[in-house]
Amino acid sequence: MRIGFDGKRAVQNFTGLGNYSRYIADILCRFYPENEYILYAPKKRNNKRLGMLTEKYPQLHLAYPATSFWRKFSSLWRISSITRQLENEEVGIFHGLSNELPLNIHKSHIKSIVSIHDLIFLRYPQYYHFLDRKIYTYKFRKACENADKIIAISECTKRDIIKFFHIPADKIEVVYQGCDPVFEQFVGNEKKEEVRSKYQLPPKYILNVGSIEERKNALLLVQALPQLPQDIHLVIVGKRTPYTEKIERFASEHNLTPRVHIMHNVPFGDLPAIYQLAEIFAYPSYFEGFGIPIIEALHSGIPVVAATGSCLEEAGGPDSIYVNPDSVDEASRAFNEILSKPEKKKLMIEKGKEFIKQFSEEKQATQIINIYNNINNRYE
Repeated sequence: MRIGFDGKRAVQNFTGLGNYSRYIADILCRFYPENEYILYAPKKRNNKRLGMLTEKYPQLHLAYPATSFWRKFSSLWRISSITRQLENEEVGIFHGLSNELPLNIHKSHIKSIVSIHDLIFLRYPQYYHFLDRKIYTYKFRKACENADKIIAISECTKRDIIKFFHIPADKIEVVYQGCDPVFEQFVGNEKKEEVRSKYQLPPKYILNVGSIEERKNALLLVQALPQLPQDIHLVIVGKRTPYTEKIERFASEHNLTPRVHIMHNVPFGDLPAIYQLAEIFAYPSYFEGFGIPIIEALHSGIPVVAATGSCLEEAGGPDSIYVNPDSVDEASRAFNEILSKPEKKKLMIEKGKEFIKQFSEEKQATQIINIYNNINNRYE
């Protein structure tokens, strides 16, 4: 098969949807190397992690707008004119990896799949600008309506697609996400100490990873610190937003600044050590499509405390602890229970490692290839 992907995020993004796009390309090339995979991106950008994949897999290629006109109007190319290029290059299946498809792809002979990650902008509209919500709703809905098959990254996302877009359930397949295999590897003591010194990490800390925005709710963790032992710090790793200032202001007003460490622009290669040095991973987000940092934490061998209310139970499994995202007391009790009970912590780590076996790369690659094959067989 010749399979095309919307490669914009794979090329231009270094977290989130970019990680997902590169991950899918990686596992498909590794387990099903007989196919040809082409990432179509509107613009070139230097991306070391993607470059490593294209060097590793001869069946993985990058493609850009074929003419100078469409290179100049690359946004329009991605919306519709890419379809003509896909036809000319005899792509049989096109997979929109980041919630979108070309608007006219259903009028071509190309079969299409779209991965929908979340519909948070509909569940929590207060976190998004009005115009952004309208654009996302239009694009995501059209992609779901026009696709031959939809991949939802969690059961929670599948329920939302049915609820908000009225898509038949049998058109949607759930394929969980995994994380980069680097998080499965033990980091040596020398690297750990190098990372600890580089970022001046405290001896004991609770870790939170993700964009520092209101929906992610990291302030809850700062508010819980006074109820924890004095030697427990909080390390937050993520992109700064105006919400970061709210966290810093609270920490300053409550004399917690020395115990709160906020880091951004952390190189990907340092993250595994930062995870493995932590005592607990905390993810109190109000809503997520899935929660990849939880998978990274479980692979890293640290216990997880996450929020109730969305799909985080799917990512963390039955042996992680879940708390009300508005309850400082629940969060602090969960942290203190893990910190004061070594056997509890050990059991959570062991059970977590067993649980994440269901997110194996080979299983996910096989699920996706089966979707491609079923679509091809349906139309033959």
